[in-house]
Amino acid sequence: MKKTDNLIENIKSGDIRSIARGISIVENGGYEREMILQGVYTEGHSYIVGITGPPGAGKSSLIDLLINKFKNYFKKVAVLAIDPSSPFTGGAILGDRIRMQRHTGDPDVYIRSMASRGHLGGISGATKDAIKVVSAAGYDLVIVETVGVGQSEIDVVKLADTTVLVLVPGLGDEIQAMKSGIMEIGDLFVINKSDRPESEKLATIVKWMVDEHYKEKKYKPPIILTSVYKNEGIEETARGIISHKDYIYENNIHAQKIKMRIEDDIRGLLEGKLNSFIEHHIKYPERIEQWVEKIYNGRSTPFDIVKDIHENLIIDVKEKI
Repeated sequence: MKKTDNLIENIKSGDIRSIARGISIVENGGYEREMILQGVYTEGHSYIVGITGPPGAGKSSLIDLLINKFKNYFKKVAVLAIDPSSPFTGGAILGDRIRMQRHTGDPDVYIRSMASRGHLGGISGATKDAIKVVSAAGYDLVIVETVGVGQSEIDVVKLADTTVLVLVPGLGDEIQAMKSGIMEIGDLFVINKSDRPESEKLATIVKWMVDEHYKEKKYKPPIILTSVYKNEGIEETARGIISHKDYIYENNIHAQKIKMRIEDDIRGLLEGKLNSFIEHHIKYPERIEQWVEKIYNGRSTPFDIVKDIHENLIIDVKEKI
């Protein structure tokens, strides 16, 4: 039996060290990554909740309190917290979230920090692979917390079944809420730190935007005021997420989301294989300087270069067929 086969079986059995090892492998890439994902791909069907919002919105503290509430609805909960990358090691700067450490000894809760590694969509490039690993390990709920980089966080929508947009008064969210793109990503809107006096104003603006944007749609996202400090609105947030879960199951939206993610996986794998094929056959590293000089001296353009490469590749493929 191969080494990866043992690891895959241990992941499926819920072994914590194996889960951590599996996520590290898919983060680092390479041949082992493909073997791990091949082994876990069809295992498990986790429900995925994305928690997104600007830095300082209190996402980690909110998740910390939500974990206990979710245990009433799910057997096992995994949290993948995407942190900024260290410029020195490439690892997650914050490490495993300090605010969630009280759940560390709970066998039904798994928390993992992942470095964004320069990914600009608010999530790590390996996040969807890590979801497959924890899903195979039996975690029926996966919470993905984005790095918190503003509007570029919309990538989480592709991964999540339910997306929670956390806003906080006093950080210019009144203006952020008006921006195109922000309103489309939220299945729930949470106004955190609602003990602040500006929270009602923010809630009013968000409510107006939701009423305008969703007035002709069947589902209208709820707006929930929470205070982590006072432990208020947490139960309502958990119920709102479960209510959205019921809605997308009842309307066959959940199946559509899964199919879209499968399509995205196929496209990603195909693009990766094609890129490797192209680089191998055109000897990209050795020839790039020649192309640059040719274009720099006015003897060609990038369009001509790519056209020649494309035509030659087609001829090469036809000959092999």
